[in-house]
Amino acid sequence: MSNWDQDYVDMDGPGYITFGAGRSGSFQFGMVQAQTDCEHSKLQGRRVDFTWHGFDEGTEQMGRGHAGIVGDELHGHLYIHLGDDSAFRAVRQPKPVRERKGAR
Repeated sequence: MSNWDQDYVDMDGPGYITFGAGRSGSFQFGMVQAQTDCEHSKLQGRRVDFTWHGFDEGTEQMGRGHAGIVGDELHGHLYIHLGDDSAFRAVRQPKPVRERKGAR
């Protein structure tokens, strides 16, 4: 993230952002945990705009963001309502064996 160093991003576990089926998703970085409401772009599904709602050390927060696929990475920007903002870059992590389709 452009506004926070990696030690902060991974403070409470590895920072992540996910976009699930439908409109849902989530992210965590530092002490911020949030759920997202996503709108997938009609431009070949390679961009997503989202609003989010969550908490930072127990304080309610909300905001918006966007992300798009650039090569093998996800590049985006996260905005905290009336607060900070930061660009981010994420790389896809392999799913644990137990989450893979058909895995036992």
